[in-house]
Amino acid sequence: MTDKTMTADEAVSRLESGMTLGIGGWGSRRKPMALVRALLRSGITDLTVVSYGGPDVGMLAAAGRIRKLVAAFATLDSIPLEPHYRAARERGAFELMEVDEAMFMWGLHAAANRLPFIPVRAGIGSDVMRVNPGLRTVRSPYEDGETLVAMPALRMDAALVHLNRADRLGNGQYLGPDPYFDDLFCEAADRAYISCERLVDTAELTKEAAPQTLLVGRHTVHGVVDAPNGAHFTSCVPDYGRDEEFQRYYASTPWPEFAERFLTGDEQHYQWAVQAWHKEREETEEKKGKKTHEEKADEEKGHEEQKASMEKEGT
Repeated sequence: MTDKTMTADEAVSRLESGMTLGIGGWGSRRKPMALVRALLRSGITDLTVVSYGGPDVGMLAAAGRIRKLVAAFATLDSIPLEPHYRAARERGAFELMEVDEAMFMWGLHAAANRLPFIPVRAGIGSDVMRVNPGLRTVRSPYEDGETLVAMPALRMDAALVHLNRADRLGNGQYLGPDPYFDDLFCEAADRAYISCERLVDTAELTKEAAPQTLLVGRHTVHGVVDAPNGAHFTSCVPDYGRDEEFQRYYASTPWPEFAERFLTGDEQHYQWAVQAWHKEREETEEKKGKKTHEEKADEEKGHEEQKASMEKEGT
């Protein structure tokens, strides 16, 4: 069995412009952000991105790397609509195939099972068919004769996912509340690269949690990246929650300014820059709190002086 460990940059070096790329996770939860940041450091562009979209979509859209997006949404969860995605979409920066969440899931299932499509009820009676004129319907060959949507397989050239634990062979484990269909992304792609919070021996994968948490099998994985804090600023429960303060900063900051400060170096530079940003924020809040305390003390002193003056005048 082969040791599949590599760096994030090495994993991205195996990708090419024009590919269809799946990105696991859900919204702003357990996204493979270290791999996305490595992708942004590369010259890869003209991508068809398949994702339950979050900041992965927002960053790639802002950087002009997306030709077409296949998604059910693009959200930061606590911020309903990903702002950089919205800005790119409003200026018509890429083509969009927007489908129902269930249709997206069945498209992954179809690809994972090497089927051309799967018949689904989701989408019937909605505007999904109107905004996606390329979608087709099929009639059941059985007595019911029901008309169903033929959801096409979401086949991908490569997939990127982030998990809590992994071994060097490519077995991946999630420890949080939801698998987020990361196993389907890996199975639906020709190649899959996983990053993880901690690289462990194979035997340790079943010590920390039940066997059913072993989500991704080594037979679907071509590369494993040891990436502590690699989902930041999205959540990676139970290892850490979402960095809400930093996410708000990302969402409210012009893309060129954000990219210049945080994305001009390697992953270590990014992590250091985030730490520095938090320290600056803490110092600012501390100064603000100190100033407020001093202002309150001055105000109380003024009240006391005024009271003393009034009592003096009264006598």
